[in-house]
Amino acid sequence: MDTYREYVGNTHVHSVYSDGEATYQQVATAAAKAKLNFVIVTDHNVRPEGLEGYRGQTLVLSGEEVHNVRRQPSANHLLVYGLEQDIAPYSFGSTQTLVQAVRRQDGVCYIAHPIERSSPIAPELAAIPWTTWPPDNIHGIELWNYMSEFKGLLWSKAVAPIFAFLPELGIRGPYRATLRLWDELLSQGYRIAVIGGADAHGKTYKMGPLQRQIFPYEYLFRCVNTHILTKSSLTGDTDEDKVLIYEALRAGRTWVGYDLPHSTRGFRCLAQSGSASAVPGEELQRLGAITITITLPAKGEIHLRRDGKTIRRTVGRSLKYTSVEAGIYRVEVYRRFRGHRVGWIFTSPIYAI
Repeated sequence: MDTYREYVGNTHVHSVYSDGEATYQQVATAAAKAKLNFVIVTDHNVRPEGLEGYRGQTLVLSGEEVHNVRRQPSANHLLVYGLEQDIAPYSFGSTQTLVQAVRRQDGVCYIAHPIERSSPIAPELAAIPWTTWPPDNIHGIELWNYMSEFKGLLWSKAVAPIFAFLPELGIRGPYRATLRLWDELLSQGYRIAVIGGADAHGKTYKMGPLQRQIFPYEYLFRCVNTHILTKSSLTGDTDEDKVLIYEALRAGRTWVGYDLPHSTRGFRCLAQSGSASAVPGEELQRLGAITITITLPAKGEIHLRRDGKTIRRTVGRSLKYTSVEAGIYRVEVYRRFRGHRVGWIFTSPIYAI
């Protein structure tokens, strides 16, 4: 574990190059204020060139959110990372054709908001789910999308202003259906990592006389983020560091952190068996009993899960568990925030074989 370095970023962001309101520089400024190490701009079906680089201490990278614009209603949005060119021309075929094109170029594929809920208050708030299963050649799923969850809260025009001004009253965590879907895919043998993103657009919403930019980029960058473990420290060189970041996303050394209630920096999960060890996203070759050690940066309700079931639960800042059983281990942590129990940390799996 000591050989890895933790960094925090947001992996789902839109700019003026598609339907966002901010320039790359404005995105970088907001990310820096939120103390993110990196941010990946994922505009719809476009990857502008020449905009990647460090702005201060924050690395801004260009990914892409790709989908077939001819398909109505819209579905199957794919977050693509690690390519040096626009992949959108491949979106007009099947979804698997797109995924295969990304993989041929050694890109990274994560399914965006795999399960969504529609809001009836406006046509543009329709659900955009993922419908093409199984997820062959997919690296992972966006387990928690902040703006997707917010959209699902808007079940009437009466409650919309409440959640718009006080979103913490409704934001709870990944949909239970998404967590169940993830466990089902893992049980089928798919190795599916997880990320969390803002899906930030910075738009101004209007409802009657009310007009407000409800979710500024900086606010969203303080909420649901992706934490990664890289093989070495970032150097400040764009080309070198993006290789480290994309390698971590490809390997799935990630956890989703709801950093608004309390930063999840410093969370650690390590599985050990004899001289072998593994962090989230990795495979652990059993050499005897397995010991899993979990430490938190603050008190939380820790759930250690194996093969889709909670096998140990405790409240505190640490958990240590020993077992001889192989399986797919992952961690969920919850906290109290603004009077509610909310999701806080969700790790990619450790595969004990």
